[in-house]
Amino acid sequence: MKFALPSWAGPLAVKAAVFITVMCCALAALLGILVHVSVTNQTVGQSRDLALSRLKEATTAFESGDSLGWGASLDPPGLPASLRTLAVGGERGTMVAEYRGRPTMWAAGPADGERALAVAVDYSQSAHTIEALDTAILWSSMLAIGATLLVGAVAVTRVTRRLHTTAQVARRITAGDLDARVDDPRAKQPGRPQDEVGAVAVALDSMASSLQGKLLSEQRFTADVAHELRTPLTGLHAAAELLPPGRPTELVRDRVAALRTLTEDLLEISRLDTGRERLELDTEELGALAMRVVRVTEASGTLGAAPVAGTSAAAPAGSAEGTAVTIAIVRDVRVETDRRRLERVLGNLLANAHRHGRAPVTLTVDGPVVTVRDHGDGYPEYLVTHGPQRFRTEGGAKGHGLGLTIAAGQAEVLGARLTFANAPDGGAVATLTLPRTPPTGAGLPDGAV
Repeated sequence: MKFALPSWAGPLAVKAAVFITVMCCALAALLGILVHVSVTNQTVGQSRDLALSRLKEATTAFESGDSLGWGASLDPPGLPASLRTLAVGGERGTMVAEYRGRPTMWAAGPADGERALAVAVDYSQSAHTIEALDTAILWSSMLAIGATLLVGAVAVTRVTRRLHTTAQVARRITAGDLDARVDDPRAKQPGRPQDEVGAVAVALDSMASSLQGKLLSEQRFTADVAHELRTPLTGLHAAAELLPPGRPTELVRDRVAALRTLTEDLLEISRLDTGRERLELDTEELGALAMRVVRVTEASGTLGAAPVAGTSAAAPAGSAEGTAVTIAIVRDVRVETDRRRLERVLGNLLANAHRHGRAPVTLTVDGPVVTVRDHGDGYPEYLVTHGPQRFRTEGGAKGHGLGLTIAAGQAEVLGARLTFANAPDGGAVATLTLPRTPPTGAGLPDGAV
């Protein structure tokens, strides 16, 4: 059975708990040793002084020929051999040893040169006192460690929970939720000193507010510019159609069409930036949808080739007819998705492969995974690492960097995963992985509340 820690009980909480426990144990052990040594020295010293005083009295009585008194005798049977040797050698000493099953303090000294005069003092009470003291030290240390650990755990838990909340908000902001805020209540109390965690929370909220304001301003600017350009572009397009045939007219119409495409792309990006796009779901055959996208894209002149019919992986379409795209259907599936958005993603990927790559361009359907590959120079390093960035291109490439940006945005709305990589043998590879189930909130038309 596995024990799962709470989400806030991360490495910091564990390390803090271990540190508090180790420090408490070390402090309790140090204090216990000091108390034990002090009390033991005092208790042993008292017993030693008592035994030596009785030995002195017994020695005086032995030298005067009087009775030795209670507890004193010559070479008693329980006298430790090392202490007897010391006494026979002409010196006095003490030692604690078991005698008749009880701890006894022995004191011995010289008698007549061949025998030792010894005194036995009951040491059991002192031994019990030291034992009781050690037990009290042990239990009090455990109680102190437990209480300190509990208080420390509560304090560390409060800090780690706040840090976990701050980290969650940071991850939500990273995921695009710019309305996320920590709103630490401690930071809102004017008279309360602000700790480091509160300072981080306030800084994160301030950063999120500033970032949200700048992004909203950029989104409004993009949408306003695109909307303002549509009206004069419509008139410009109509005027271009009235021009007499000729090369100058073709150039004007081409530039007007490019400008209209850019304006529509900007409007689409502004809608994606708002995060309010909704799906219109339907069940589609992925292979048929892919072939339809290729036919429409080629018919519109984006790929510069005739329409293509789809076949299986063993006989890919286009390879025998000179078309720009080779379709390989490894495993066809039915998917529940927004057809218009999926066609937009695939169309942009194909257009980008034709515009910035080299033939042959291959579109592969393998279950819910669609791959678009060309055999050009591959994607720029920044794109593979960080994803597409609007209005950024490299190497003198044509375009505004909006096609892949829109494809990535529409894929996110679909709940799909769009990744970009470079093949080992050359060429750019875009992989679209559709979800097994539509994202939450799907099924409503665009703009629905």
